[in-house]
Amino acid sequence: MKIFVKIKTGVKKNEVEKLDENHFKISVKESPIEGRANSAIIKTVAEYFHVAQSNIEIISGLKSKQKIIEIS
Repeated sequence: MKIFVKIKTGVKKNEVEKLDENHFKISVKESPIEGRANSAIIKTVAEYFHVAQSNIEIISGLKSKQKIIEIS
């Protein structure tokens, strides 16, 4: 399953907001320094979908606020 996400960093708490079937808005506490935000995104998405973090992969947008994430 592929989802399209828009990222907001540096907020007070991690959360996922569903916009429609495949589009989400994800907010994470971490700053986008040395991949910390991407790690927090993977953890947050895994918790939201109740899957292991190893099943989450960012396939596009590693350095962008717009990402495509694959959940296997």
